[in-house]
Amino acid sequence: MATRVRPVAMRLAILLLPSLIVLASVGVTTAIAVSVQERSLRTATGERVREVAITLAELSQVREALRIAAADAEGGRERATAELQPLADVVEHASGVDYVVITDASGIRITHPTPAERGKPVSTDSSRVLAGEEFLGTETGTLGTTLRAKVPVREGGDGSRVIGTLSVGILESHISAEHDESLGQLLPWALGALVLGTLASSLLAAGLERRFRRLADAAREHERVRRTAAALREQTHEFHTRLHVIHGLVSHGDVQEALDYIDDAAPVLTEGGGDGVLPGQPLLRATVEALRAELGALGARIETRIEVSDEIDRDAVLVIANLCRNAGEAGASRVRCSLVQRSRRLFGVVEDDGPGVDPRAAERIFTRGYSSKPDPSGVGRGLGLDLVRRTVASRGGSVELGRSEWGGARFSFEMDMIEGGGHDDGR
Repeated sequence: MATRVRPVAMRLAILLLPSLIVLASVGVTTAIAVSVQERSLRTATGERVREVAITLAELSQVREALRIAAADAEGGRERATAELQPLADVVEHASGVDYVVITDASGIRITHPTPAERGKPVSTDSSRVLAGEEFLGTETGTLGTTLRAKVPVREGGDGSRVIGTLSVGILESHISAEHDESLGQLLPWALGALVLGTLASSLLAAGLERRFRRLADAAREHERVRRTAAALREQTHEFHTRLHVIHGLVSHGDVQEALDYIDDAAPVLTEGGGDGVLPGQPLLRATVEALRAELGALGARIETRIEVSDEIDRDAVLVIANLCRNAGEAGASRVRCSLVQRSRRLFGVVEDDGPGVDPRAAERIFTRGYSSKPDPSGVGRGLGLDLVRRTVASRGGSVELGRSEWGGARFSFEMDMIEGGGHDDGR
C-alpha cells in the first residue's frame, strides 16, 4: 500500500510544483518590488525636503529677515513673519511639501502653516540643528508624523554663526498614500504575471499528466505481456512434456496407457458421433469431440452444421475452437457452429444464447488483452479473440461480431481454405 501511495504522492507533487514555483516566484518578486519601491520613494522624498530646506536657508531674504528678528525680539519677529510667510506658502505649493517652518536662534517659529503656531517654540528638539548640524528623519510635530529635513540658517555664506533653523517636511500619511498609488499601478502587472505563469504551469502540468498516463499504460501493458508470456512458456513446457510422454507410450505400443494418460490430463466425454461422423476430417472430428466435452463441462451443448469437401487444417480449427470455447466461457447454454465451403473459401458462423457482448466493448473485443471475463490466475486473458482475428486476417479473411437469433453473440468469419489460397467465394 505504501509503495502505491508513494508514486501517487510524487506525481501530485511534480504536477503541483510548477504552479507553486510560479506562485512563489511572483510573490517574492512582488514583495521585493514593493520593498524597493517604498525605499526609493522615501529616499526621493528625503532628498526633496532636504534640497528645499538647503535652498531656502541660503536665500539672502531669509537671512536678512532672521537678522531683523534677532535685532528686535518683538517687532522684528512680526516683520520677519510678514516677510517670510508668503515665501513659505509659495514654496509649499510649488515643491509639494506639507510645511516650511523657519525659526530664529531661540527656536521661536517665524513661519508655520497654522497661524496660531507662529511665534511659539517648536515642539521638537532643534538644539543640534542650532549647533550647526543637519537632521533628516521622521518626527511627530503639531501637524502629525512627518519625514522632515532640518538645516541651520547661517548669518553669512562663510559658515558664520547660526541665526535660525529651517525645517521642511512631508506627512507620513501622504507618503503612504503615494506608495499605495504606486502599488496600485504595480499590482495589475503582478497579477498578469501570476495568471500567465499559472496558465503556462497548468499547460505544463497537463502535458506531464498525459505523459504519466502513457507511461503508466505502457508499464501495465508491459507487465501484462510479461505475465502472459511467462504463462504461455509454462503451458508450452507442460504441453511438450505431455507430448513426449504420449509419444513414448505410443511408440512402445502402449496405446491403452496413452489413452488413459490423455484422459487423466484432459477428460474426454463422448456423445454420439463416432467414426461415421465427419468422414475424412480427423482433425475437425477430434476438435468437435473435444469442444463437446469442454462445453459440456461448462453446462453448454454444441450443435454443428458442416458442409465442407476439403480437409480442414489447424488454422481453421483454431478459429472454430476459440470462438466456441469463448461462447461457453461467457455463460451460454447452447452453441451452434456452422461451416460452409464455397470454392476455395471457408465461411463460418458461431452463435450462442449467452449474454452477448456489450455494444460499448464491441470495438475492443478483438484487442489483445481485452476480456469481459474475470482473471483469477493473474496471468492475463483476452488472447483467444485476438488470435482469431490475426489468424483469419493472415488467410485473407475477416471476422465480424453481431447478435444471434437466440439473443447472444454471433461471430461470422470467412477465410481461405488453405494458406495463400485464392479469394473466389464461388458466388
